[in-house]
Amino acid sequence: MTAPLDDDTDPTDALSPVPAAAWRRDMPVTGRVKFCYGPMDCGKSTLALQIDHNLARQGRQGLLLVRHDRSGTAQISSRIGITREAIEVEAGTDVRAVVRLAWERGRHVDYLIVDEAQFLSPLQVEQLTELADEACIDVYCFGIATDFRSELFPGARRLFELADELQPVQVEVLCWCGRPGRFNARVRDGVVLRTGDTVFVADTAPSTATPASTGEVNSATTRSSTGTATVRYQVLCRRHFRLGEVGPDASGPGELQVAWQAESPHPDGGYG
Repeated sequence: MTAPLDDDTDPTDALSPVPAAAWRRDMPVTGRVKFCYGPMDCGKSTLALQIDHNLARQGRQGLLLVRHDRSGTAQISSRIGITREAIEVEAGTDVRAVVRLAWERGRHVDYLIVDEAQFLSPLQVEQLTELADEACIDVYCFGIATDFRSELFPGARRLFELADELQPVQVEVLCWCGRPGRFNARVRDGVVLRTGDTVFVADTAPSTATPASTGEVNSATTRSSTGTATVRYQVLCRRHFRLGEVGPDASGPGELQVAWQAESPHPDGGYG
């Protein structure tokens, strides 16, 4: 016979051991946090959706979370055309409250899929680890490690510090020279930018990029009507990132582009 739950136990409180202690005897002691990372185009979002598909087929229930998807909407989107609706994590979102709300609605949560995890705050990463430790939830994070300056994103740094497992995504992305690409360079008019805001997200195809359609997320500081220039992102090897050399063809298919509107004499805008 199952022991009754303690009346003082709140099953919707992510800070308490959930499920209750009587149930935990039949469950793993803790969940795990896994961080899969790599440069643009290495298949992180595709892998995230594949893992969600595989876990769901085994009867597990999960939530999909995203922070600043390239599409500008609350979804996880792969460049090969696969998309799934997701919950947008805002700057002030407590991810424990997101799970708590699912519990309140009667939904069990076995795992979380978190895409664009580099944009999480260190505190939100710590909240994910708390859910793994206290609620036995497996957390799968996917994201870019370093920004356009080759510096670790704060969220990625905290994941490197706290995750149980770190896995570089194995799909190889090449620099224009044929060497492995590791660095996501931000390029404007053929010049690799070294300064600017960290967060500047865009994924607009070259044929549709216009001054009226920027595809930007969290980039209000880059908007004005004083002029336009094309900002895109290109994966480079360390040598060509360091030298700022983008190769003979700086506008190949599949690059991230956005029609960017300059606001100030220092229009370096910024993704990561």
